[in-house]
Amino acid sequence: MSDFLSADAASNSGSSPSKNNEPETAAISDLAGDRTNPGQEKEKENPASGEAPLRLVETAFLASTASLIWLVNYYFPLGPLLRVFFPVPIALVYLRWGNRAAWMATLVSGLLLSVLMGPTRSILYVMPFGIMGVALGGLWKRKASWSVSITLGALIGTVGFFFRFWLLSALVGQNLWVYVTAQVTEMVEWVFVKLGWLSVPSLDTIGAIAAGMILVNNIVYLFVVHLVALLLLGRLGNPIPLPPRWVQALIDYDE
Repeated sequence: MSDFLSADAASNSGSSPSKNNEPETAAISDLAGDRTNPGQEKEKENPASGEAPLRLVETAFLASTASLIWLVNYYFPLGPLLRVFFPVPIALVYLRWGNRAAWMATLVSGLLLSVLMGPTRSILYVMPFGIMGVALGGLWKRKASWSVSITLGALIGTVGFFFRFWLLSALVGQNLWVYVTAQVTEMVEWVFVKLGWLSVPSLDTIGAIAAGMILVNNIVYLFVVHLVALLLLGRLGNPIPLPPRWVQALIDYDE
């Protein structure tokens, strides 16, 4: 009888729940260890999704910076000091986050200025400086030469100048281009008198000279913008293409 009880106790101890459940517990723990958070799996599959908040914040910040520069220059004009920074924030958005972010920054700047200053003044920023910033950012990101980016930027600036005159003339109800041609005519006649020329330039010649002066002014402006971007954006980690050798020697620029 004692042998039977001892054998039964040994059989019961060998089939205890703790020992029998050890393989099942290990399997469940392994299965639980293999499971990961769906959000973590999504971040592993798409690591660029973590950059979306940073892209949104930087785009909004640079768009507000561009609007603030335009706003301060309008009410407290400091000459060309702030004008050279008009397209730079939009171009920086393009260099950092691409084409779509740059156009979004331009749109946000226009909407913000429309609220603060009115639709007319916001349009005068978007065309040409907002579009100019997108174009410059695209050319700089593609490592275009200074001659190409300055030429294209000057053309955009010239078109923006005539667009500004057309818009203001429509709002005022007068052709403001007449005043420009009158000023250019006086200057050209003074030059002709100094040179001893007795001929009087035609109206078409006056218009061509005025358009040429506007284009040259925009070329000089874009050249200064490139110098500012070269010195500023390089320090921010988004350098633009290097200038020609004579420009590097002129400003004593070291790579």
